[in-house]
Amino acid sequence: MARGGAPAPSAPPVVVESQEVDPQQLASSAATSTDAQRKFIRTARAEFEVKDVYSTALAIEDEVAAQGGFVVANDIKSDTQDVRRRSIGDGKLLELTEYTLRGELTVRVPSEKTQSFLRAIAGKMEFLDSRSFKAEDAQFELLRQQLAAQRAQQVQQQLGAAVADGGKLGQKADAIQARGDASANRDEALLAMKDFQDRVDFSTITLALHQDSQVRKAVRVDVEAVFRDNGPGFFARLGESLRIGWRWALDLVVALARLWPGMKWS
Repeated sequence: MARGGAPAPSAPPVVVESQEVDPQQLASSAATSTDAQRKFIRTARAEFEVKDVYSTALAIEDEVAAQGGFVVANDIKSDTQDVRRRSIGDGKLLELTEYTLRGELTVRVPSEKTQSFLRAIAGKMEFLDSRSFKAEDAQFELLRQQLAAQRAQQVQQQLGAAVADGGKLGQKADAIQARGDASANRDEALLAMKDFQDRVDFSTITLALHQDSQVRKAVRVDVEAVFRDNGPGFFARLGESLRIGWRWALDLVVALARLWPGMKWS
């Protein structure tokens, strides 16, 4: 508080020159692991500004391939902020559209290369808006999936032995049906285990990128001007107005004539 009770002047904002994103900003222990016994499902998300969305998206795809990964999705779209138009004559309009390009990529890279991949793409970022990491401990869930697959395999083998032993036709048919169900359960358990193992082996990374807004200039047809220029001339419009006015005058006379018999004169 300054003298006299007046509030002290606030400090001016700190101006930071634009520079590339430091790879350390994308570092996190959630992206790496020093415990070989544990299994983690890793996910990450980063939002950042780039110079050019299209070229950066292609460069990221190349880096994904270099790290032994693959691209799941690559979506790019433009968001329109403002549109302004003005007439430039000859039935034309100048249209200025302000828009921002945005892209979102979902990629999978080997889990052990998550950190190196993020460091590699840091140089393509102009400004890092946000980033997040998540490492879900999956060792017990993976063990659960493995045990379920083993149980399903054992049941399938036991039913196979029961079918081979023979027996009554009805009992054999039931055993065959049960074996088919057990085989389906075994396959589902194996698929679930493979899917889970895939999520452990490959991290899932979502990258949202955008660039500075741009202005697109285009020449459009001025429809209103075209209709106005090709509409009827002055005398034609005047004649039409007189014709409509005369019709209204006649209608008024007819209405007064209808009221004539009922009028009382003093």
